[in-house]
Amino acid sequence: MKYVKPHKLKVLMLLFFGTGSMGIIMGLSTHSQVSFFITFMGVINICLGGFLGWTFFTQEPNVPDKRKE
Repeated sequence: MKYVKPHKLKVLMLLFFGTGSMGIIMGLSTHSQVSFFITFMGVINICLGGFLGWTFFTQEPNVPDKRKE
C-alpha cells in the first residue's frame, strides 16, 4: 500500500469514528425500517476507522533513499 501521511490518516480516522458513532446513535434512537440501514452504515464507518487506525500504527516511516540523489 502506498505511504500516506500520518496527519491525513489521523484526520480520516477521527472522521470515520465520529460519523460512525453518530450514525449508530441516530440509528438506534429511532424505530423504523430505515434505522437498521443507518446503524449498519455506522458500523461500516467504525470498521473503516479501525482499518485506518491499523494502517496508521503499522505503517513504516517514509525514509528518503539517499541512493537516488
